[in-house]
Amino acid sequence: MDFKNNLSIFLQIADSIRDDILGGVYPPGSKLASVRSMAAEVGVNPNTVMRSYAHLQDLGFISNRRGIGFFVPEDALQKIKDKLREDFIENELPAVLRKMELLDVDRKVLMDKIKELKSK
Repeated sequence: MDFKNNLSIFLQIADSIRDDILGGVYPPGSKLASVRSMAAEVGVNPNTVMRSYAHLQDLGFISNRRGIGFFVPEDALQKIKDKLREDFIENELPAVLRKMELLDVDRKVLMDKIKELKSK
């Protein structure tokens, strides 16, 4: 895994696992790799992976079955989508709207472009 300097490694691992859940690599009900196995796979200390798993568990995206491992709950996809949607609306959309204002982007032009992109 190639890590970026602008975000903690444990968060980058957590984001990658979250994206894998969304992408169907880990469907609801599936078991995640063990902490040690995941650490070896991504090339980090097992404590870093454990921190990633704990973060995902705190968000409700994975659950721990004591002595068995970490699993993807049935409602994980909806929880992830809800959280990402909330983050987008709260954090990213205001920046997009500010940029639109600064650049005098017409809303009709934007809506036409959105329709064009959705039809592809």
